[in-house]
Amino acid sequence: MADTGGRPSVYPTLLYADARAAIAQLTRALGFTELAVYESEDGTVLHAELAQGNGAVMLGSKGRGGVFAEVMGGGGPAGVYVVVDDVDAHHRRAVEHGVEILAPPTDQDYGARDYLARDAEGNVWSFGTYAPALSS
Repeated sequence: MADTGGRPSVYPTLLYADARAAIAQLTRALGFTELAVYESEDGTVLHAELAQGNGAVMLGSKGRGGVFAEVMGGGGPAGVYVVVDDVDAHHRRAVEHGVEILAPPTDQDYGARDYLARDAEGNVWSFGTYAPALSS
């Protein structure tokens, strides 16, 4: 396993038709923090990094060219799970910002609490308290 110096070693990576709008929704409505945004001269988002807790997602604009954009061109919506401390407060924030809720906060049989939301381009986000320990 690579030594990442305490940084996450897995970063979900998504492409959006409107990456600027995705960044706005993820930060304002879903509590992510913008770490970096790199744009081309015409304003196309080439690469962005958004953090939530000790994890992060990377995203960019569809159709920007390059191998990754080409192979992801036909990719459908993705699902990403994010650990949050207060599911109900997180859910209220999402609702206040008009995020589509697919399932309300629910207590699971295995002790977790979570809810499901869909972003403006169809990706499904699960926010919950389940945080499995990873053995090293």
